[in-house]
Amino acid sequence: MAEPGGSSSVTVSDVQQLVRRKDEIEAQIKACYELLEGQKGVGMHEPLVDAEGFPRADIDLYQVRTARHNIICLQNDHKALMKQVEEALHKLHAREKEKHAKDEAEALAEAMSQNQSLPQPFAKVNAVTPGSPASVSGLQVDDEIVEFGSVNVNNFQNLQNIATVVQHSEGRPLSVTVIRGGRRVHVGLTPKRWAGKGLLG
Repeated sequence: MAEPGGSSSVTVSDVQQLVRRKDEIEAQIKACYELLEGQKGVGMHEPLVDAEGFPRADIDLYQVRTARHNIICLQNDHKALMKQVEEALHKLHAREKEKHAKDEAEALAEAMSQNQSLPQPFAKVNAVTPGSPASVSGLQVDDEIVEFGSVNVNNFQNLQNIATVVQHSEGRPLSVTVIRGGRRVHVGLTPKRWAGKGLLG
């Protein structure tokens, strides 16, 4: 068991050990009181001499004195132990609280780093025509585009950049990366002629 005030951490089993020790001391105190009861009900404070000042002959003086002495010692131990139990519980709770706060901070940091690791989108899909090459590839409305073939946030100027890539890639699969629901999603998109307008829809 760590010294109270020591920096070493308190475990649940330490506290259980202290509580077991407390129960043992309480049982010993009870046994001593029962012994006093057995000696004609002599408690802790009844006189051990008779009216004439002679040691009482009706009780075992040695046993009574020993029991009284033991009770005083055990009660002091009990008091010190209760203080230890209290301190141990405080430390245990403080550590749980600290651990909880640390877990929360780590979860927050992880969420933040995930957000930071997501690239910056430069365009957002606001419509996908059913049956179009875009729809077939799995693009969805509200997908945020971070890479479209060779176009990304660093070289994107306007939608004409995307139109150029699409024209040069007719019939060839393009790698498109989008952010959907806070996660990166890769889509393989092949621009081609279809019943509707444009090569994508």
